[in-house]
Amino acid sequence: MRVLFLLVFILSLLGAPFSSLAQNVTPLSELQWTLTNPNHSISVPGHVPSQAHLDLYDAQVVGDPYYGLNDFTLRWVAETNWTYTASLASVGISSNATSWLVFNGLDTFSTISVCNQQIATTNNQFRQYYFDISKAISHCNVPTININFGSAPNIADELANTSLNEPWKGSQLTSEFPNRWLIRKEQSDFGWDWGPAFAPAGVWQPAYVVQLSNKQLYVRNTLLDIYRQGQLNNLPPDQTKPWVVNASLDVLGDIPQDAGLLIEIKDASNRTVTSGVGKNVTVSGGAISGSIVVEDSAVKLWWPNGLGPQNLYYATVTVLNSGNTIVSSTKRTAFRTIVLNMEPISQRQLDQGVRNGNNWHFEINGHEFYAKGSNFIPPDAFWPRVTTTKIQRLFDSVVRGNQNMLRVWASGAYQPDFIYDIADEKGILLWSEFEFSDSLYPVAESFLDNVREEAIYNVRRVNHHPSLALWAGGNELENLELYLAKLLDPGHYSRWQKEYETLFLDVLLPVVYENSRSISYIPSSTTNGYLSLNHSAPHPMIQRYNNETEGYIYGDTDHYDYDSTVAFNLSSYPVGRFANEFGYHSMPSLQSWEEAVAPEDLHFNSTTIQLRNHHYPSGSLNTTNLPNSTKGMAEMTISVELYYPTPNKADSRANFSAWCLATQIFQADFYRSQITYYRRGSGMPERQLGSLYWQLEDIWQAPTWAGIEYSGRWKVLHYIAKDIYSPVIVAPYWNYTTGDLTAYVTSDLWETVHGTVDLTWYDWSGNVLSNVTKGPSSVAFTVGALNTTKVLQTNTKSLGRSVDLSNAVLRMNLTTEGHLPNNETATTFTHEFFYHPILSLGKARLVDPGLKLTFNDDDDDDDAAAASPAFTVEATNGVSAWTWLDFPSGVTGNFDSNGFWLVPGEPKTVGFDVKNDTTGGRWVENVTVSSLWDFTTP
Repeated sequence: MRVLFLLVFILSLLGAPFSSLAQNVTPLSELQWTLTNPNHSISVPGHVPSQAHLDLYDAQVVGDPYYGLNDFTLRWVAETNWTYTASLASVGISSNATSWLVFNGLDTFSTISVCNQQIATTNNQFRQYYFDISKAISHCNVPTININFGSAPNIADELANTSLNEPWKGSQLTSEFPNRWLIRKEQSDFGWDWGPAFAPAGVWQPAYVVQLSNKQLYVRNTLLDIYRQGQLNNLPPDQTKPWVVNASLDVLGDIPQDAGLLIEIKDASNRTVTSGVGKNVTVSGGAISGSIVVEDSAVKLWWPNGLGPQNLYYATVTVLNSGNTIVSSTKRTAFRTIVLNMEPISQRQLDQGVRNGNNWHFEINGHEFYAKGSNFIPPDAFWPRVTTTKIQRLFDSVVRGNQNMLRVWASGAYQPDFIYDIADEKGILLWSEFEFSDSLYPVAESFLDNVREEAIYNVRRVNHHPSLALWAGGNELENLELYLAKLLDPGHYSRWQKEYETLFLDVLLPVVYENSRSISYIPSSTTNGYLSLNHSAPHPMIQRYNNETEGYIYGDTDHYDYDSTVAFNLSSYPVGRFANEFGYHSMPSLQSWEEAVAPEDLHFNSTTIQLRNHHYPSGSLNTTNLPNSTKGMAEMTISVELYYPTPNKADSRANFSAWCLATQIFQADFYRSQITYYRRGSGMPERQLGSLYWQLEDIWQAPTWAGIEYSGRWKVLHYIAKDIYSPVIVAPYWNYTTGDLTAYVTSDLWETVHGTVDLTWYDWSGNVLSNVTKGPSSVAFTVGALNTTKVLQTNTKSLGRSVDLSNAVLRMNLTTEGHLPNNETATTFTHEFFYHPILSLGKARLVDPGLKLTFNDDDDDDDAAAASPAFTVEATNGVSAWTWLDFPSGVTGNFDSNGFWLVPGEPKTVGFDVKNDTTGGRWVENVTVSSLWDFTTP
């Protein structure tokens, strides 16, 4: 009878949008806040969300935290307790309602009082907290709220003197503030080798006063899990099965035990594609859950960037009782499967030439694909400054850069929903990680319980996003931390491994598996995978820590080698199934330095420049880290001196700018070498299907591994990554010991394509060297889906007998036609690569290429020219290596292409995507062009 009544009620609602029963919800951002220190010598306006540093900066108590050496001089802010105070009088609290405080993020140690009564204490930046304050305000005439934040560095130091600090200290990475592994706070807040240590405090996420009358509910979190019927974590599902939509609402208030669920799916046009009464409805622990089945034909699939459209839907989950809507929640979501396949190599794969071992690649909707991307770090040291606009622009650059995946690194913070929303729209997969990195962590029960709550909240919160690709336990735990523990403390290694498994296999894995069937889990970002996976076992995943079978290949790799003498030695790169981290640091542009450094400090080895280089970290609170930072500066200097002409300009400012660019060119050159190597691996025995370089973007203005600077300006790296992440590429592979030179065409399309590669040798003056190959030659090729094929085999030692290798350049031009996945329109793909047969371009016989730059000003349409300006670059006198278009401050955006090579007589037109312009269009007058040749001029 109850089911019949619900069906009648559902029919009456179909076609009409669901709405939540009105509740009195007041954002704490609407209150008037005051920020004070303990003795009230500082009292300034505060904000929610915010952090103490930001409010002090707004009140001009401190300078810009990012300027100069303020990451050192402002440490007193982190070492001080801060109190946020506000009146609740404007909220209009009703005595007939139950009143709650809901915090989506408190950073980190807080004591909360209402009407001078202590309500609660908190100790985890990543948890959602909710407190019933009804009793506290019941006899309070002027209700107030006080949130006192304790100093995280001081509290961490106190915890270091307790039994919580039992992990072996030999592997704990400390950058500046110590003891970060003892507290549940963004670990990079205590310093990292690419960022500052501010350790901020405050209400860093939205917070609310929620008032509920009788029988009202407030949805504080939502789980939506969409998977194929029968799907299990970490295993490829049957793509012929229908979809299961499992929904669960975490609520405040009392859920009727006989409540029901209605789940409705609408498309982007607000058209209902399916709806149904939830089956297997349960009410437990402040949550109500149920599921429906959706036929495959009712919905369209979501695909990552470059692999198909991003079809999005809206799922509304409504709680019903006795014919009434109690509450509803709507989430935008999609239908897709994403699996990290780590199953053993099959006989079919062995027959195809794949080396034995285990797979380690992602599959989207049942298809292998090549994961192309980078690592995403916190985009700011202060999360309240991370805006939708900033992430929109950053992720636009990801898409324009031909990337389809970002690894969301631990240990920053769990990303806010709006970042996943933007990734959903743009088709960017987010390999996500729990916030643990480069340390062994405590396993005290109180610590584990705290982590468990943190993980449950965040796993449930973001699971509906199709961009969510993976949960990893943390960063560099298996390959670095356990490795160091075994190497340096072998007598106690079994303990460290057991404690590692306690946290990452006994706590975090069950949280993922119990709340989602759609997402894979690995305990460490770099891992050899599992020996066995049995979902029926008490411990489903048994790890393979070591590859002990010669010739077998397991797992993914990370690779850092700061010996630049072997940077282009292919044998120095790891062989694995997937490359999740690799890189080298470089300087940001002069324009970025000007945002944060005084003019008198703008030279390569100024004290300020060096101390903003946190590679290598001091490992302490030392503010004179010159010995360590000098090592990092030296690595960049040596790499430039090894491979390029070294800038030596008379003007110190121009020389500094040239050196910044030179370090970026080496960085981009090195990454290009590795990315092409890893991509070629898709057709090699390792069957390598992913490369994510370190790192996408900067957290501030400093020497880092980033490809995009803090302001959004692209370094040379991002332009080169865009080029080398093209769907079909041609690239050389040179063994400079033997002289063997090959070139391969690599494709990540899902179909076989045919095309040609034109191979032409030039001297640096731009003349064709017909005596090398008897003129231009064209090589036809066929390359299979996700595969590679050889198009050149020669030896530079034999070439050197007929040509001066210091005066020779090989140009490779590829042309083919094919279809992007899930796209019926044929596309012409082109790619160009210039190869030089001597290792150092500093020894090449470069000539002045005679670069000519023209702004393509359309007098008939000034508005169009300002919105989408274009420039034509031409080399008139010789080959232009690493042609670089530079633009001044005052405009945000990027060129279509940069860091390219030119031969005489072939002008290249490059567009510019304007994101923001404060110059009224005058910036185009100050665009400049240079090449490697300009490093040789004074």
